[in-house]
Amino acid sequence: MNVTRTDLSAVLGKTALLSGLTRAELQMLAARAVRKSIHIGELLFSEGEPCRGLHIIAEGRVRIFKTSMGGREQVLAIDNAGESVAELPVFDGGPYPASGVAVEETEIAFISRHDLQAYCMEHPEVALKMLAVVGARLRRLVGIIEELSFTTIRQRLITVLLRLAESEGIQTGRGIEFLLPASHQELASQLGTVRELISRNLMRLQAEGLLEVDARQIVVKDKKGLGALLTPTN
Repeated sequence: MNVTRTDLSAVLGKTALLSGLTRAELQMLAARAVRKSIHIGELLFSEGEPCRGLHIIAEGRVRIFKTSMGGREQVLAIDNAGESVAELPVFDGGPYPASGVAVEETEIAFISRHDLQAYCMEHPEVALKMLAVVGARLRRLVGIIEELSFTTIRQRLITVLLRLAESEGIQTGRGIEFLLPASHQELASQLGTVRELISRNLMRLQAEGLLEVDARQIVVKDKKGLGALLTPTN
Protein backbone atom coordinates (compact mmCIF):
# COMPACT_ATOMS: atom_id res chain seq x y z
CA MET A 1 0.00 0.00 0.00
CA ASN A 2 1.19 3.47 -0.80
CA VAL A 3 -1.12 6.25 0.34
CA THR A 4 0.25 9.70 -0.53
CA ARG A 5 -0.47 12.93 1.30
CA THR A 6 -2.94 13.94 -1.43
CA ASP A 7 -4.66 10.57 -1.02
CA LEU A 8 -4.99 11.23 2.71
CA SER A 9 -7.12 14.32 2.12
CA ALA A 10 -9.42 12.18 -0.05
CA VAL A 11 -9.56 9.54 2.70
CA LEU A 12 -10.49 12.13 5.31
CA GLY A 13 -13.21 13.51 3.03
CA LYS A 14 -14.87 10.09 2.83
CA THR A 15 -14.97 9.77 6.62
CA ALA A 16 -18.34 10.55 8.20
CA LEU A 17 -16.72 12.82 10.78
CA LEU A 18 -15.13 15.10 8.18
CA SER A 19 -17.40 14.78 5.15
CA GLY A 20 -18.67 18.38 5.39
CA LEU A 21 -15.25 20.05 5.20
CA THR A 22 -14.05 21.91 2.12
CA ARG A 23 -11.14 20.61 0.03
CA ALA A 24 -8.84 23.26 1.50
CA GLU A 25 -9.85 22.33 5.05
CA LEU A 26 -9.31 18.63 4.35
CA GLN A 27 -5.87 19.31 2.89
CA MET A 28 -4.95 21.37 5.94
CA LEU A 29 -6.03 18.55 8.26
CA ALA A 30 -4.29 15.95 6.09
CA ALA A 31 -1.06 17.92 6.50
CA ARG A 32 -1.31 17.20 10.24
CA ALA A 33 -2.00 13.48 9.71
CA VAL A 34 0.58 10.70 9.88
CA ARG A 35 0.39 7.49 7.86
CA LYS A 36 0.73 4.14 9.64
CA SER A 37 0.94 0.72 8.00
CA ILE A 38 -0.41 -2.11 10.16
CA HIS A 39 0.10 -5.77 9.23
CA ILE A 40 -2.42 -8.57 9.72
CA GLY A 41 -2.60 -9.50 13.40
CA GLU A 42 -0.73 -6.38 14.53
CA LEU A 43 -2.21 -4.36 17.37
CA LEU A 44 -3.18 -0.79 16.58
CA PHE A 45 -3.67 -0.08 20.30
CA SER A 46 -4.25 -2.09 23.48
CA GLU A 47 -6.93 -1.80 26.14
CA GLY A 48 -5.73 0.47 28.97
CA GLU A 49 -3.09 2.17 26.83
CA PRO A 50 -3.10 6.00 26.86
CA CYS A 51 -4.87 7.48 23.84
CA ARG A 52 -2.64 9.72 21.76
CA GLY A 53 -4.99 10.52 18.90
CA LEU A 54 -7.60 9.49 16.35
CA HIS A 55 -7.16 6.63 13.89
CA ILE A 56 -8.96 6.74 10.54
CA ILE A 57 -8.84 3.62 8.36
CA ALA A 58 -7.62 4.45 4.86
CA GLU A 59 -7.46 0.83 3.71
CA GLY A 60 -8.13 -2.50 5.40
CA ARG A 61 -10.16 -3.50 8.47
CA VAL A 62 -9.68 -3.29 12.23
CA ARG A 63 -11.31 -5.54 14.83
CA ILE A 64 -12.20 -3.85 18.13
CA PHE A 65 -12.39 -6.27 21.05
CA LYS A 66 -12.16 -6.76 24.80
CA THR A 67 -10.40 -9.67 26.48
CA SER A 68 -11.58 -11.37 29.67
CA MET A 69 -9.29 -12.40 32.52
CA GLY A 70 -9.50 -15.92 31.12
CA GLY A 71 -8.32 -14.78 27.70
CA ARG A 72 -11.66 -14.98 25.88
CA GLU A 73 -12.40 -12.26 23.34
CA GLN A 74 -15.62 -10.32 22.83
CA VAL A 75 -15.67 -8.54 19.50
CA LEU A 76 -17.30 -5.11 19.75
CA ALA A 77 -16.96 -4.01 16.12
CA ILE A 78 -15.12 -4.59 12.88
CA ASP A 79 -14.37 -1.18 11.35
CA ASN A 80 -13.74 -0.75 7.63
CA ALA A 81 -12.01 1.75 5.34
CA GLY A 82 -13.44 5.24 5.75
CA GLU A 83 -14.32 4.76 9.43
CA SER A 84 -12.73 6.34 12.47
CA VAL A 85 -11.66 4.19 15.41
CA ALA A 86 -11.99 4.70 19.17
CA GLU A 87 -13.06 8.35 19.15
CA LEU A 88 -14.18 8.69 22.79
CA PRO A 89 -10.77 8.67 24.57
CA VAL A 90 -9.56 11.41 22.22
CA PHE A 91 -11.85 13.77 24.11
CA ASP A 92 -12.34 12.35 27.61
CA GLY A 93 -8.60 11.90 28.18
CA GLY A 94 -8.99 8.31 29.35
CA PRO A 95 -7.21 5.20 28.10
CA TYR A 96 -8.46 3.01 25.28
CA PRO A 97 -11.45 1.02 26.62
CA ALA A 98 -10.75 -1.88 24.21
CA SER A 99 -8.05 -3.17 21.87
CA GLY A 100 -7.80 -2.84 18.10
CA VAL A 101 -6.07 -5.30 15.76
CA ALA A 102 -5.71 -5.35 11.97
CA VAL A 103 -7.61 -8.23 10.36
CA GLU A 104 -5.94 -7.55 7.00
CA GLU A 105 -3.15 -5.34 5.70
CA THR A 106 -4.27 -1.89 6.89
CA GLU A 107 -3.29 1.74 6.30
CA ILE A 108 -4.16 4.29 8.97
CA ALA A 109 -4.34 8.09 8.95
CA PHE A 110 -3.43 9.17 12.49
CA ILE A 111 -4.23 12.64 13.89
CA SER A 112 -2.89 13.55 17.34
CA ARG A 113 -5.24 14.52 20.16
CA HIS A 114 -3.75 18.01 20.29
CA ASP A 115 -4.21 18.65 16.56
CA LEU A 116 -7.73 17.20 16.47
CA GLN A 117 -8.93 19.13 19.52
CA ALA A 118 -7.50 22.35 18.08
CA TYR A 119 -9.21 21.63 14.79
CA CYS A 120 -12.54 21.00 16.52
CA MET A 121 -12.24 24.38 18.24
CA GLU A 122 -11.92 25.96 14.78
CA HIS A 123 -14.63 23.74 13.23
CA PRO A 124 -17.38 22.97 15.81
CA GLU A 125 -19.34 21.00 13.20
CA VAL A 126 -16.62 18.33 13.31
CA ALA A 127 -17.11 17.96 17.06
CA LEU A 128 -20.88 17.59 16.55
CA LYS A 129 -20.35 14.89 13.92
CA MET A 130 -17.96 13.09 16.23
CA LEU A 131 -20.61 13.18 18.96
CA ALA A 132 -23.07 11.57 16.54
CA VAL A 133 -20.57 8.81 15.71
CA VAL A 134 -19.88 8.17 19.40
CA GLY A 135 -23.65 8.03 20.01
CA ALA A 136 -24.07 5.45 17.24
CA ARG A 137 -21.31 3.34 18.77
CA LEU A 138 -23.01 3.54 22.16
CA ARG A 139 -26.28 2.32 20.65
CA ARG A 140 -24.43 -0.59 19.02
CA LEU A 141 -22.80 -1.51 22.34
CA VAL A 142 -26.20 -1.41 24.08
CA GLY A 143 -27.43 -3.81 21.40
CA ILE A 144 -24.51 -6.16 22.08
CA ILE A 145 -25.24 -6.07 25.81
CA GLU A 146 -28.91 -6.80 25.13
CA GLU A 147 -28.05 -9.78 22.93
CA LEU A 148 -25.60 -11.20 25.45
CA SER A 149 -28.02 -10.71 28.33
CA PHE A 150 -31.34 -11.78 26.85
CA THR A 151 -30.65 -14.30 24.06
CA THR A 152 -29.08 -17.74 23.92
CA ILE A 153 -26.01 -18.64 21.86
CA ARG A 154 -28.30 -20.61 19.55
CA GLN A 155 -30.53 -17.57 18.98
CA ARG A 156 -27.56 -15.27 18.35
CA LEU A 157 -26.12 -17.72 15.84
CA ILE A 158 -29.45 -18.11 14.02
CA THR A 159 -29.80 -14.31 13.82
CA VAL A 160 -26.39 -14.05 12.14
CA LEU A 161 -27.19 -16.92 9.74
CA LEU A 162 -30.48 -15.33 8.69
CA ARG A 163 -28.83 -11.94 8.20
CA LEU A 164 -26.10 -13.47 6.03
CA ALA A 165 -28.66 -15.49 4.05
CA GLU A 166 -30.50 -12.25 3.32
CA SER A 167 -27.46 -10.13 2.45
CA GLU A 168 -24.99 -12.63 0.97
CA GLY A 169 -27.03 -15.70 0.08
CA ILE A 170 -27.53 -17.11 -3.41
CA GLN A 171 -30.66 -19.17 -4.08
CA THR A 172 -29.80 -22.56 -5.58
CA GLY A 173 -31.52 -25.90 -5.93
CA ARG A 174 -30.10 -26.92 -2.54
CA GLY A 175 -31.27 -23.79 -0.70
CA ILE A 176 -29.71 -20.43 0.13
CA GLU A 177 -25.94 -20.75 -0.08
CA PHE A 178 -23.33 -18.40 1.42
CA LEU A 179 -19.89 -18.42 2.97
CA LEU A 180 -19.38 -17.46 6.60
CA PRO A 181 -17.22 -14.29 6.59
CA ALA A 182 -15.11 -15.58 9.48
CA SER A 183 -13.88 -18.79 11.06
CA HIS A 184 -15.89 -20.50 13.80
CA GLN A 185 -13.41 -19.05 16.33
CA GLU A 186 -13.89 -15.48 15.06
CA LEU A 187 -17.65 -15.96 14.93
CA ALA A 188 -17.57 -17.20 18.53
CA SER A 189 -15.70 -14.05 19.57
CA GLN A 190 -18.37 -11.90 17.96
CA LEU A 191 -21.20 -13.83 19.66
CA GLY A 192 -19.63 -13.94 23.10
CA THR A 193 -18.98 -17.67 23.29
CA VAL A 194 -16.39 -20.33 22.39
CA ARG A 195 -15.69 -22.09 19.09
CA GLU A 196 -16.90 -25.48 20.31
CA LEU A 197 -20.39 -24.15 21.00
CA ILE A 198 -20.60 -22.53 17.56
CA SER A 199 -19.63 -25.81 15.87
CA ARG A 200 -21.98 -27.81 18.11
CA ASN A 201 -24.95 -25.54 17.35
CA LEU A 202 -24.25 -25.60 13.61
CA MET A 203 -24.19 -29.41 13.71
CA ARG A 204 -27.42 -29.45 15.70
CA LEU A 205 -29.16 -27.21 13.15
CA GLN A 206 -27.87 -29.50 10.41
CA ALA A 207 -29.22 -32.56 12.23
CA GLU A 208 -32.59 -30.82 12.41
CA GLY A 209 -32.59 -30.49 8.62
CA LEU A 210 -32.40 -26.70 8.60
CA LEU A 211 -28.84 -26.33 7.31
CA GLU A 212 -26.04 -28.02 5.47
CA VAL A 213 -22.61 -27.17 6.88
CA ASP A 214 -19.23 -27.72 5.27
CA ALA A 215 -16.62 -25.71 7.23
CA ARG A 216 -17.52 -22.08 6.36
CA GLN A 217 -19.88 -23.05 3.52
CA ILE A 218 -23.51 -22.84 4.66
CA VAL A 219 -26.71 -23.88 2.88
CA VAL A 220 -29.95 -22.75 4.53
CA LYS A 221 -32.46 -25.42 3.53
CA ASP A 222 -35.42 -24.09 5.50
CA LYS A 223 -35.23 -20.34 6.09
CA LYS A 224 -38.77 -20.13 7.49
CA GLY A 225 -38.11 -22.97 9.91
CA LEU A 226 -34.84 -21.38 10.99
CA GLY A 227 -36.58 -18.05 11.65
CA ALA A 228 -39.31 -19.79 13.64
CA LEU A 229 -36.70 -20.80 16.22
CA LEU A 230 -36.35 -17.11 17.15
CA THR A 231 -40.05 -16.83 17.99
CA PRO A 232 -40.71 -17.46 21.69
CA THR A 233 -43.22 -20.17 22.43
CA ASN A 234 -45.72 -19.99 25.28
